[in-house]
Amino acid sequence: MPDLPTPQDASEAALFSECWDAVLAYADLCTSGSTAAAQLGREAFAHGIREARAADSGPVRGTGRRPARLPRIPLLLTSVRTTAAVWEEEGQGHKLDPDLRLWLNSDKAARYTGPPLQRPLALRGLRDLQQADAELLWFTEVEALPLPLVAGRLGLDPAGAAEELQQVRTLFRDRCHRNHLDTPMDARCRSYARLLDAVTRSSAAETPGDLSRHLATCVQCAEAAACLRLHGGALPGALAGGVIGWGGLAYLERRRRAAEVRLGSGRPGSADQAATEPGDGEQKARVARNSLLVAAVLVSVLALGVSLMPFGGSGDDLGAPGGVDRQPVADPAPPLPSAPSLPPATSKPADPTTRNSKPPGKPSASEGRNRHTEPQGTSSPTARPEPRESADPVCRVEYDLVNQWPDGFQATVTVTSAESLDSWRVAWSFRDGQRVGQIWDASVSQNGSRVTATAADYNKSVPAGGDLAFGFISSWRGKNSPPYDFELNGHACAKSG
Repeated sequence: MPDLPTPQDASEAALFSECWDAVLAYADLCTSGSTAAAQLGREAFAHGIREARAADSGPVRGTGRRPARLPRIPLLLTSVRTTAAVWEEEGQGHKLDPDLRLWLNSDKAARYTGPPLQRPLALRGLRDLQQADAELLWFTEVEALPLPLVAGRLGLDPAGAAEELQQVRTLFRDRCHRNHLDTPMDARCRSYARLLDAVTRSSAAETPGDLSRHLATCVQCAEAAACLRLHGGALPGALAGGVIGWGGLAYLERRRRAAEVRLGSGRPGSADQAATEPGDGEQKARVARNSLLVAAVLVSVLALGVSLMPFGGSGDDLGAPGGVDRQPVADPAPPLPSAPSLPPATSKPADPTTRNSKPPGKPSASEGRNRHTEPQGTSSPTARPEPRESADPVCRVEYDLVNQWPDGFQATVTVTSAESLDSWRVAWSFRDGQRVGQIWDASVSQNGSRVTATAADYNKSVPAGGDLAFGFISSWRGKNSPPYDFELNGHACAKSG
């Protein structure tokens, strides 16, 4: 296994640290285990750095410009893909993700090594930009870094960085448009080229039906539409998918999550809670103690109610006014839930050892006696219905539509589980015939409108009160209603918000 290259100076050392993080994130997607990911990452990193240094020290072209090449991070990511292809050729494909192996042996992978005019449009457009412009676009759109941070790193004026970014986006669009017209295409695609350019320039322009149908069947024109449409949030996906290739959208989602973690911008209020709330161990211990206390109080009250109830009395005794007065004593509070329920958003989940140990739905002896001695048909406002299993959900789900285009969309699903999990399976249904095509952080199967996402090897375990998350790309036509009927391991989930 090769050693990582030695940085030449302090600035390169800082860049190496960030580049290695990105390389390892993509290498983890490409392999079947952490050991293989580290090996692939090191080989690709060493190869990519040598390539970048050779390009920097190479001869300058006629007008003082160096040959066009990708910025450092996308260059290293493509090196990961290239190294994975070498592994496949040398008989080490068993270390790679099975879906990646299928992709490497398909026409999709061949596009990246074939004729230049047949390569993905985003890859060609990014290479055509000046180095600083390409880095600004990649850092903000794909690595999801805040613009002020990127401006400081690239030596830009923070006050004018937003305008600079917009100019770079427009320049990237112009390069992609020119490259699209230079691409060999059939007569039908050529007839839509001018219309596609006009439709994607304005956010208010509607896509004609015939063009929309064409984009749903033509990969080449759909890629062009994603690169040319600067509004609607399609640009990051177009860049990641076009430059990296396989797993580009999954990498994009991972980098967005990593940026949130690094910048402390997780869920709303997380920073404040971290400063004011006790640690996890202390919080769990306190919740456990409180739960035990509540359980003890409930048991005591139930025992008191049983001791005060008149046993062996006649039906007239049960219908007497005194019986109505005693009713709240017989059932002072709902029974302990037999299924775990989610705690309030501001507290940690209770320790699973404090849950009621009696079988779900089976009443205790004292509860059974109380149920038989309650007055029937009373109209008292304090009367309670017969106890049933808790209706609180064992999970909550948050569905986020990240991006949408004429024939497809990207979404993420986050599920909060009330109990710890050794593995998980999330199922849901679509209303409008949507079909999931690509998924990350899970594997997917679909039967009609019913979709099932199953945990990956690295994210099967979920602590009590913890989250599991995954993202996917899906097609849609006509209408794109949000999914419904979410289930976690066969248990219905409530929607958050």
